[in-house]
Amino acid sequence: MRPAPTPADPAGPTPAPFDRAAGYALLDELAGPRTQADTLGPLDELAPGFPDWIVTALFGGTYQRPGLALRDRQVANLAALTALGGVEPQLADHVRNSLRIGLTREEITEVLVHLAPYVGVPKALAGLRVAAATFAEPA
Repeated sequence: MRPAPTPADPAGPTPAPFDRAAGYALLDELAGPRTQADTLGPLDELAPGFPDWIVTALFGGTYQRPGLALRDRQVANLAALTALGGVEPQLADHVRNSLRIGLTREEITEVLVHLAPYVGVPKALAGLRVAAATFAEPA
């Protein structure tokens, strides 16, 4: 039986850092300061500290792991949120984030179309509706 991997063991998982500053910097790159203010401020009023935990653990933690490019992470986010369904505001945010980091409208659309046989046509259509509405927003 193989022993449990240690942090120095290249075959083991890389521990995720929890870098608050890196999390907020990445969120600035992905979503921009306006989205942060519009989303995080009201959420912090409702659930103090929760937005900071999200940014630190997710954007300063999981996103900081090596192994996937930011573009690949965004494709995975689009797929996961579409498959989940019922999370249209978050999916719209990730469509915007994907555009901001260089995915094209065509690529985002193709990701959502590609999902139809895997997650079901209704969920793929719902994702496409979110993408279309997001594409139509003023820049």
